[in-house]
Amino acid sequence: MNPTIPMSGFDWVGPDGTVDEGALSETRQAIELLLTDRAVLHVGRISALPTEASKRQELSNAIVRTVFDRLPARRSVPEEALNAALAMFVEDVALVRRDAVDAGVLSRSPDGAAYRLASE
Repeated sequence: MNPTIPMSGFDWVGPDGTVDEGALSETRQAIELLLTDRAVLHVGRISALPTEASKRQELSNAIVRTVFDRLPARRSVPEEALNAALAMFVEDVALVRRDAVDAGVLSRSPDGAAYRLASE
């Protein structure tokens, strides 16, 4: 399923007042998909992060928190595992990691080999 919602997808009522149930159903399915964890498999990774630092950091923090919500419960995650998980969402994993560390969302082990959410 392609989660693209064409602008015409919002015009469910015809000139005679009838509802185009097929278009309404397609749009509903696309919206439901975009609200699931599977959305990343359909819409692709974020290739360009915002250039404004505060907006980029906000997005980076949200990505990191999403990744940690989906990883098996553990206190610490090896850098390789974190990179693989981040790569499902974004192309520049190093920048996202760095933003999250700078914001205090992630903490890094002294040797830099593992990360954990700072709130843990």
